[in-house]
Amino acid sequence: MEIRQLNYFIAVAEERHFGRAAKRLHMAQPPLSQQIRQLEEQLGVRLLNRTTRRVELTAAGQELLDRGRQIVNAVGTLRADVYQVGQGAAGVLRVGFSGSATYGVMPPIVRRAKQVLPGLSLNLHGEMLTPAMEAGLRDGTLDAALLRPPIASQEIDYRIVTREPLIVALPSFSALAVDRPVAVHELQDQEFISYPPESVLYRTTAAICRKAGFQPRITQVISETSTMLSFVAAGAGIAIIPASIRALQLEGVVYRDIEQAPEVELAVAWRREDRSALLQSFLDVVGAATKGLPNRAPTAPGSL
Repeated sequence: MEIRQLNYFIAVAEERHFGRAAKRLHMAQPPLSQQIRQLEEQLGVRLLNRTTRRVELTAAGQELLDRGRQIVNAVGTLRADVYQVGQGAAGVLRVGFSGSATYGVMPPIVRRAKQVLPGLSLNLHGEMLTPAMEAGLRDGTLDAALLRPPIASQEIDYRIVTREPLIVALPSFSALAVDRPVAVHELQDQEFISYPPESVLYRTTAAICRKAGFQPRITQVISETSTMLSFVAAGAGIAIIPASIRALQLEGVVYRDIEQAPEVELAVAWRREDRSALLQSFLDVVGAATKGLPNRAPTAPGSL
């Protein structure tokens, strides 16, 4: 049995007339009658009771009509879905991202993806550090990642999407919570709440403190950005974080610029060998979604 034969049969069954069915199918009546006879022979049952004026369905014919409509509709949907996947407009993409990206680039990326790729399902993994995202890309548990360079693996390609300065998050009662930028050396006597040592931000914080002549006194190490800021609000210390985290407003926390603050980069990364249309579509979404953001990095020619 072929889908073509099912379509022929459904037309005859719905029209209850070979002539009208042939007209609907834009074909001659004799070959249509021949196809229905062949279908009955293949199935070994009579599907239609024919008279000179009308066609009536047998019980087997009614069953084939009901089930056949479902099959034809399912095949039509399958064709559309396969086409969408082939064009990179549908499918599932597993995306990791850093905690700070939650408050900067991820909202516009997700909005853009929903608008232009409604068939794309994003399986999102947040609050990840760069080494974990690198490992996920290498072993195939992630398809793309929003992470902070540098990236050690030669198996991974990436493109910078934003650059932003570092700021300091302070308890609202801190003496440094005044309306002016803070110099790094003013943080010398503070207790620091930091991302784990394997993170890019940990290394960047340590480097700017050393440049200012002191070693940061890290008393809390926390992976989750929101938890880190909750500790700041509780007065457990200060945190040096990317400027985009200002979007997270938390009672008891104030944000201040840092004088001559270095910038940190955020990149979209993927496996070098992955040439899928779905990934390319996602990279296009990332590029378009981050285009209007402050401190957006220039887009390199070519996406993959």
